[in-house]
Amino acid sequence: MRTDPLLQLNRYWLSQALDLLLRIDDRQYRDAPGPRCPHRIGPQMRHIIEFYECFLDGLARGSIDYDARARNRDVEIRRLAGVAAIENLLARLDASALYPSDSPLQVRLEDTEGLGLPECNAYVASSARREWMALSSHTVHHFALVAVALDAWGIPADPGFGVAPSTLAWRARQPAASEAA
Repeated sequence: MRTDPLLQLNRYWLSQALDLLLRIDDRQYRDAPGPRCPHRIGPQMRHIIEFYECFLDGLARGSIDYDARARNRDVEIRRLAGVAAIENLLARLDASALYPSDSPLQVRLEDTEGLGLPECNAYVASSARREWMALSSHTVHHFALVAVALDAWGIPADPGFGVAPSTLAWRARQPAASEAA
């Protein structure tokens, strides 16, 4: 069985996150880099991790609720808890390859109570593959906020970290500045 490229892309993002957490220290993970940059790496990583957990928890039952996040403070403030959570996710992603990417899923809309939706209208149809795509985009978005914090800490990041793959591809197709002149 061939693994879905979107699953592999999500594995890549989580591996990138793991590599990052192994390069920074506990203070850089937990604290804001300063008053001009309120973005802390830990809360961004916790948020990313918990979206993947919600997806994987719901995959087997065919129903995903991204609002049902644990909001685990330990993962938010302890870098090694973040490392362990990502390692666990990578192992679970490997097992998730057993589910067909076109498996039908029901995904609970965000904040259905706030929207006043009855339970029967609280879910929309999706598929594992569509959710892989959403998770990828969501992760890159939060990586962009992490990149801001890394910059404020003076920690170098890959120039493509937190940049959408389509943007990277577009940039690669652009003529170099010297060629355009």
